[in-house]
Amino acid sequence: MQVDGLSHALCPDSGLPSGWRVNGSGDLDDRLVAHGAAPMAGRVPVLAYGSNRNPSKISWMRAERGLSGPVIVLRARTSGLGAVWAAGLRVVDGQRPAVLAAAHGREEEHAVWMAAPEQFAALDRVEGRAADPPRYRLARLRTGAVRTADGAVVDLPYAYLGLHEIRLPLLVDGVPVFCDDLAQGEAKHLRGEPASGDGLDAGTVTGTPHPDAWPARVFVYGLLMPGQPSWSHLEPHATGTPRAATLPGTVSDTGSGYPALALSEGPGVPGYVVELADPVAAFPGLDAYEGPEYRRIRVALPDRTVCWTYLWTAGSVGLTTLPRGWTGR
Repeated sequence: MQVDGLSHALCPDSGLPSGWRVNGSGDLDDRLVAHGAAPMAGRVPVLAYGSNRNPSKISWMRAERGLSGPVIVLRARTSGLGAVWAAGLRVVDGQRPAVLAAAHGREEEHAVWMAAPEQFAALDRVEGRAADPPRYRLARLRTGAVRTADGAVVDLPYAYLGLHEIRLPLLVDGVPVFCDDLAQGEAKHLRGEPASGDGLDAGTVTGTPHPDAWPARVFVYGLLMPGQPSWSHLEPHATGTPRAATLPGTVSDTGSGYPALALSEGPGVPGYVVELADPVAAFPGLDAYEGPEYRRIRVALPDRTVCWTYLWTAGSVGLTTLPRGWTGR
């Protein structure tokens, strides 16, 4: 996390609502809220494969491009993707920027920005998304695989991809040059021609991403499960077949006819993963149904699939832990 000119180390902690601990102690969400910033559930993953993960670049964006608020950058490993040198140089400094391209069988270390909606204005200015002509487009990647440092799978991450000819991969003797294989000082002297494309399967995004759009699935463990009394609230938004799954944690009886989820290393909470056709449309109604006693957060299942779920926040007094093997009925 970078805030107030300082960088703070993050480490995974699945027992915290944010999933991350700051400087070895304290929930990242608490630190973000203390700064008046969006918690992790109010941010979306943007694959940062070039200089945007560099603390000095982040400081420059604050000074020169209006970036504000805490910046959350997570280490990530990609497969099937590669950062390659672009066909053209940047006007501002004469450097050759990186662009993303499909790269079968290749693995690289990059980063994932967990960007708040208001931070996209600065990112768009840096990437020339709104320039005339635009240099990069914002898209959702269907190519390759991305995992953050905690092993969580970041499916359909957002990424800025080359759009203008000068931001297509540079081909030297017919092949792209990977940034990991050649330093910037040498890259700016390369000679070649632009590729016809980047080989990526990625849908262009218009406007500012909505945090509710990622991921497009929810883990339900109580009355919202298929076959339970409140499934009718979720069923109209479901797509595909719900699959049985287990989330590390415990559930308690609230005494009011519905269960309370707590994150822990407990025996595991049985439930279902439900894919959503349009999560942005689904969650206002689901949030209202769950009410203020619950908080919607993102969690990683044992297979590291990321889902939304509802965490009990109304306290533990009077709760009775349900037995292992509880099925929600």
